[in-house]
Amino acid sequence: MINNNVLVLNLDYEPISVIKVKRAIVLTIMGKAELVEPYDGKKIRSVSISLPLPSIVRLHRYIHIKNRDIPLTRRNILRRDHYICQYCGRRDGPMTVDHIIPKKYGGKDTWENLVCACSECNSKKGDHKPDEVGMKLLKNPRKPHFFTFVYSSVGFPDKKWKPYLFMSS
Repeated sequence: MINNNVLVLNLDYEPISVIKVKRAIVLTIMGKAELVEPYDGKKIRSVSISLPLPSIVRLHRYIHIKNRDIPLTRRNILRRDHYICQYCGRRDGPMTVDHIIPKKYGGKDTWENLVCACSECNSKKGDHKPDEVGMKLLKNPRKPHFFTFVYSSVGFPDKKWKPYLFMSS
């Protein structure tokens, strides 16, 4: 239970991070955060105190967050695409990162130009554009939103998180 994830909201209820239960309890006891949603029916107990196990906490002070860009790395491209080849849909085997528009045609290292590809599709495409070799993308790549990326990393430990992450409840 102490290793469960807790969603942290800013003073204005904007999601800002995911922390462990232990840290959330410390923030709550120190008066820096308040419990917004507990995990259903679960409590954490000590000799002198019993607290609901936090699922969502909100900070008492507004935190200014400047930049939450996700670094453009090979690992993050593969995670964004869920390790699925964006040409054939294959999920097994070694995956590579492919430039949709090859560098020789001016393709850049951007979220919109890099996709996960299986070794076979990457070899078949080579340094050509997909339409030149009769290949088509399953979906157009986009830069992921910070919390979409958090969701893909930790999932939803509790369905109560969805409204705070601007997803249907």
